[in-house]
Amino acid sequence: MRIALGVSYRGQGYHGWQSQTDGRTVQDVLELALSQFAAQPLRTVCAGRTDTGVHGLNQVVHFDTEIQREAASWVRGTNRYLPPDVAIQWCAFPGDEFHARFSAQGRRYTFLVLESVVRPAIEAGGVGWVFRPLDLEAMRAAASLLIGEHDFSAFRAAQCQAKSPIKTLRAIAITRRGAYWRFDFDASAFLHHMVRNIMGCLIAVGNGTQTLDWLAEVLAARNRAQAAPTFPADGLYFKGPYYEPKFAIPEHTAAMDWLP
Repeated sequence: MRIALGVSYRGQGYHGWQSQTDGRTVQDVLELALSQFAAQPLRTVCAGRTDTGVHGLNQVVHFDTEIQREAASWVRGTNRYLPPDVAIQWCAFPGDEFHARFSAQGRRYTFLVLESVVRPAIEAGGVGWVFRPLDLEAMRAAASLLIGEHDFSAFRAAQCQAKSPIKTLRAIAITRRGAYWRFDFDASAFLHHMVRNIMGCLIAVGNGTQTLDWLAEVLAARNRAQAAPTFPADGLYFKGPYYEPKFAIPEHTAAMDWLP
């Protein structure tokens, strides 16, 4: 039977999601814990691979097994073997038609950024950081240029393996609470480093070092070299994918309530 899990994790201590030979990825520790609980090797497929330092709030994975357990048993039993910074949030049985990656209708990310003359300390790794003041309306205007279906080659990492750079960016919401900025992204799918590269450009417009016309030119040029540098991964959270209602996959976890 096919089993789906929602996984939350703090990305600072891991070399991203995808399994590597050094064994220090989120996929590695999750599959080790699942295999210990099930007493047999289990391999997972995820909805979206995250980079080093990126956090997961509702990463969705699936795997196939003949082992029969209740949903709560998969959650509690596997969490027993996971490190403190990784935890399964829920378990579902969506049927064999479900695929964590290919069934997803879209994906969401949130970026938290601290605006302060002093670097973060307590929240280090959990927020990005800018020391120049940011202009909300300028960034919202810049974000509006990116909404819709576009060729996002200018925001694509060189090592990106996606078959096409054309994606549909459905929404970018920008809000502020005190010294903290929140950027919410919703798209059909994201290219490698796409969110971080867009963030670099939004920040450049927000702090006045670049203009709206510049961003429009970057998008049209489809040339990564013309865009701003990639923004650091600190503060980037994968909120997870969303699916057709028939799969009954949760879109919210308690970890999401931690975000300001």
